Amino acid sequence: MSPEALGALIASVITQLVAAHKTGSLTESDMPAADKVAVMRPKDRAHGDWATNIALQLAKKAGLKPRDLAQPLAELLQASEGIASVEVAGPGFINIVLDTSSAAQVVQSILDQQQQFGTSTAFKGETLNLEFVSANPTGPIHIGGTRWAAIGDSMARILAANGAKVVSEYYFNDHGEQIDRFAKSLVAAAHGEPTPADGYKGTYINEIAARVIAESHAEGIDALALPRVRDDQGNEGDSEQREEFRKRAVPMMFAEIQESMKNFRVNFDVWFHENSLYASGAVQQAIDELREQGDIYEKDGATWFTSTKYGDDKDRVIIKSDGHAAYIAGDIAYYLNKRRRPENPCDVAIYMLGADHHGYIGRMMAVCAAFGDKPGTNMQILIGQMVNVIKDGKAVRMSKRAGNVVTIDDLVSAIGVDASRYSLARTDYNQSVDIDLNLLASHTNDNPVYYVQYAHARSWNVDRNAHDAGIEQAVADLSLLDTPADEDVLAVLAMYPSVVLTAGEQRAPHRVAHYLEQLAGSYHRWYNSERVVPMPLTEPEERLDMESQKKLSTAKNPEPARAAARLKLNDAVQRVLENGLELLGVEAPEKM
Repeated sequence: MSPEALGALIASVITQLVAAHKTGSLTESDMPAADKVAVMRPKDRAHGDWATNIALQLAKKAGLKPRDLAQPLAELLQASEGIASVEVAGPGFINIVLDTSSAAQVVQSILDQQQQFGTSTAFKGETLNLEFVSANPTGPIHIGGTRWAAIGDSMARILAANGAKVVSEYYFNDHGEQIDRFAKSLVAAAHGEPTPADGYKGTYINEIAARVIAESHAEGIDALALPRVRDDQGNEGDSEQREEFRKRAVPMMFAEIQESMKNFRVNFDVWFHENSLYASGAVQQAIDELREQGDIYEKDGATWFTSTKYGDDKDRVIIKSDGHAAYIAGDIAYYLNKRRRPENPCDVAIYMLGADHHGYIGRMMAVCAAFGDKPGTNMQILIGQMVNVIKDGKAVRMSKRAGNVVTIDDLVSAIGVDASRYSLARTDYNQSVDIDLNLLASHTNDNPVYYVQYAHARSWNVDRNAHDAGIEQAVADLSLLDTPADEDVLAVLAMYPSVVLTAGEQRAPHRVAHYLEQLAGSYHRWYNSERVVPMPLTEPEERLDMESQKKLSTAKNPEPARAAARLKLNDAVQRVLENGLELLGVEAPEKM
């Protein structure tokens, strides 16, 4: 019996008690939904398989002491199928022990459902637009963007597993000052000049500049011979030369970023270009809509959005006095685009932003409210914290290609895609994280991704040995999964669906990683204490007294039905590990 099934049973029993007027003043309207009944794993197994605090939650509404509400609930639960014993403990906790066959049902459920085990329809009917990474096309993806790639893609998979229609999206900031600085840096590099003060550094700038020159030459154009100034005063500005470098270099950088994402196993449904919002007139249309509803005014030669009207700390300039659009102008049009697309209009727009974007939240939530949407519901903004890369106990700060940052390609080259993705996704994005390259390249139990992957590979080795030994699952009796190690693995397996649901509800992929480590730990302990494949006594064991030999022989040579049941348990662990690793975009190897 899973925690979800047990929660539904508890809700059903309380409904029966309410109908029988045995719950004081509690009414049906006071009842939590079945999927909201808290069922948890006790830290001390002596307290049972599962526990619930539902009596403490409802006692005030019932006008009863928690224990007085818990007692009749416990009595009815005790009489339910699949329950071995129920005890009221402490101030009103209810501790529940399942009978062995009920606990083992999860194994058959996993083997029947396979890839579908752990999925739900919790978000069915919702379209979620999930935007992440969205780095400027002015250089390689740095380590902060790499973290969002791992977390964002994992989150997309988890939300889809819970029934949502997910549109994963990359927003290319290919309009505005950063692109001008990029082009200016390339032109300077092409002429062998120092990088401009506000420009971009790194050998990749020289590489891209050389590629622009080679590509233009192939088309019969000498990029360096084009006019470099735009007026008689010598201002470079949007000269023909700079425009040549801009129009060729941005697609090159775009292609590099796409290739890096593909190699990192991140596939975006939409690659959206900021510049399209201006070219299509969407920015002006969004401003006009705000103007029509009285949320635009002119001041000091600039155009302002009355964002304070919607909770922002100050009004925002959207068109500057020089006539150029501020960043927020594109942001306004982009939010409307997400919500109103002819294809895949989203119910929820989720933005995953870097640690330097805290000030962005208020103004964007004001945009959401201005168009009649609900901040925090239709628009959700997640802020990720810093990533520190460590090697030999020291911070790694330099990239061979990008100068003073570590890039996605640097990380993958050092430890591989699996370790990179797993290590970045296993920590709550609200917390900073240290990536220890030495640890993540090691084959030890201290390396979390190795620990989990090794459990999966070990389960395949059990399968191979069981096949060679002729063990048949058809004779399995799952009620024989009755040792403490068996029961521990069963309980952890039963938790998986609720972990996936919670990870989706809380936008928390790290919960899946932590669960996989818990499952791997219980499996490794089980492997070391229980046998699937018979094993003869060793020579030292044969010298023991007959009673000790008998106990060892029984432990090392389970009867066929028990061996088959354990093989099923092994395969259930294998399937859940594979399902969970798939949600994190990490491979589940059969051998290591």
